[in-house]
Amino acid sequence: MVNVIGLGYIGLPTALMLAAHGVEVVGTDYNASLVETLCAGKTTFQEKGLDELFAEAVKKGVRFTTEYQVTDTYIISVPTPYDKFSKKIDAGFVVRAAEAVLKVCPDGATIVVESTVSPGTMDKFVRPVVEKSGKKLHLVHAPERIIPGNMVYELLHNNRTIGADDRATGEKIQKLYSSFCQGEIVVTDIRTAEMTKVVENTFRAVNIAFANELAKICRHDGMDVYEIIRICNMHPRVNVLQPGPGVGGHCISVDPWFLVGDYPELANVIRESMKTNDAMPAFVLERIDEIMRQNGMTDISRVGLYGLTYKENVDDCRESPTLQLLECQRKHLAQPLKVYDPWVQCDLVPNQYHDLDKFLADVDLVVIMVGHSEIREQMQKLNGKIVFDTRNVSDLPGVYHL
Repeated sequence: MVNVIGLGYIGLPTALMLAAHGVEVVGTDYNASLVETLCAGKTTFQEKGLDELFAEAVKKGVRFTTEYQVTDTYIISVPTPYDKFSKKIDAGFVVRAAEAVLKVCPDGATIVVESTVSPGTMDKFVRPVVEKSGKKLHLVHAPERIIPGNMVYELLHNNRTIGADDRATGEKIQKLYSSFCQGEIVVTDIRTAEMTKVVENTFRAVNIAFANELAKICRHDGMDVYEIIRICNMHPRVNVLQPGPGVGGHCISVDPWFLVGDYPELANVIRESMKTNDAMPAFVLERIDEIMRQNGMTDISRVGLYGLTYKENVDDCRESPTLQLLECQRKHLAQPLKVYDPWVQCDLVPNQYHDLDKFLADVDLVVIMVGHSEIREQMQKLNGKIVFDTRNVSDLPGVYHL
């Protein structure tokens, strides 16, 4: 039996995928309300294919509880934030999960940490907890490689990395994941596995920062950054990403800071890239002010932000650029902008709408922060509005860009 610890955006799909492919799985989470929802047969977030996967896993016998299980294999998938001051990883969630497992696990059990961690975290934080317990256990790091909006497909098809202290343990966990994973599963050492996952996310963060900086340069001299990127990407060895209003989610906006925190004298390009990305919400606010003045607008209450999530067609708002922008605005004591997102049903911020037409009726300037399918398919509803498109999804004439 496998006990999956943490039933959030990563842990729940992992537990369901294992169970759906014949592995006996018990999912554990300290959040009793979340567990109750799952036990009632309902998923806790929206994701393409997740409800169908949930139904199959339930049919195969997956169970959910707040209790840790006595078994030989544990998969820990809990948050790994970073300290905003030091930029170092906060491994507290992982450590507390490991301590809870150690209270019930038998000698010889294997603890797999899926949470993304900085290089050396397993040795610095997890291994001392295990050694202190006196139990002889196997440690593995198997970082997830999936993205909200396409989790189920990527769980099945993406390559994976298994980092272990010894080859036999690595191959045992490789076999477990191969119960569903159709991609290549590489077995290596723990520190290499830790580093590769952080590097993958850092690569994307740096590329995005380059695109964002390019957008500012082109704005300064009146050039079309999107046309420039399009032409540059015709070169066989160039792949510039698209600029945007900021970087969100719990990977690209977080993981690169681990390297900055651990290697402050060496990670200079990474540090500047993250500062560039983090500054984009403030840049968007400046552009909103410019566009208002250009159009003779003085009433900030007639400005609306379309999109609260960190990317299109998901309900994940973690570290979202819109929330960052609103926080930046709050620091200046300005009246909060109106906000609407079709994927966010609960009230997260002031002035939040839950109906597109009502939202549009109350604003003159629409700022597209997220390119959800809804707005792409109903772009004609923005006719007659001033449109600031930070995602380059609108084909309406006269649209403002970054």
